[in-house]
Amino acid sequence: MARTKDPAIRSLLIERAAMMLRTREPVTLRSVVAGTGVSTMAVYTYFGGMDGLWTAMRQEGFKGLAARLDTVEPSADPVRDLAALGAAYVSHALAAPDLYRIMFDAGFALEDAKAADETLHRLVSAVERAKSDGRFHDDTDPLTLATQSWVIGHGLASLVATGPLPRHVLAQGVPMLTALFTNSGDTADGCRRSVERGWRMAPAPTPDGP
Repeated sequence: MARTKDPAIRSLLIERAAMMLRTREPVTLRSVVAGTGVSTMAVYTYFGGMDGLWTAMRQEGFKGLAARLDTVEPSADPVRDLAALGAAYVSHALAAPDLYRIMFDAGFALEDAKAADETLHRLVSAVERAKSDGRFHDDTDPLTLATQSWVIGHGLASLVATGPLPRHVLAQGVPMLTALFTNSGDTADGCRRSVERGWRMAPAPTPDGP
């Protein structure tokens, strides 16, 4: 009879490995279980080995991102929603920088690749709504504009959450997104107001936590 796996142990090992990344400790089979009260066999039991642990960490990062994006309620202003999704993305990176570091490490497959794709699809949907509302040019490609929006959010998140820039640099998201969206057809003043509302809508982490 197979033993029931304890989800708390699975979470413990993921959190332990993430903490070790933050403190730049070598993450090995023995080091990841040191001080946890479980044996190295737990890594095989719960993840099938170290590669499985890295895969689970990537998946956990996207799971957290999906939860953060779910906090953005669709409004009557799709441009505001685009900005709010970008702000939610950055907020997630700041709240979980250790997992964010490896979310995009394609060296380890995801357990559910659709979870990562859904991140971009949320942006695509918002762009399509903005097109329907006449905010963007008719020839705007939703996937292209969504990807460009993601690049801005990812760049800011990487440079602030896991890089060298201070937190106040996140304010640059407003002029950057405004420039991108006005270039796609939105009016300058209306776009700026929408982006400003969206950029402050998503929950922002404090310096000491989420």
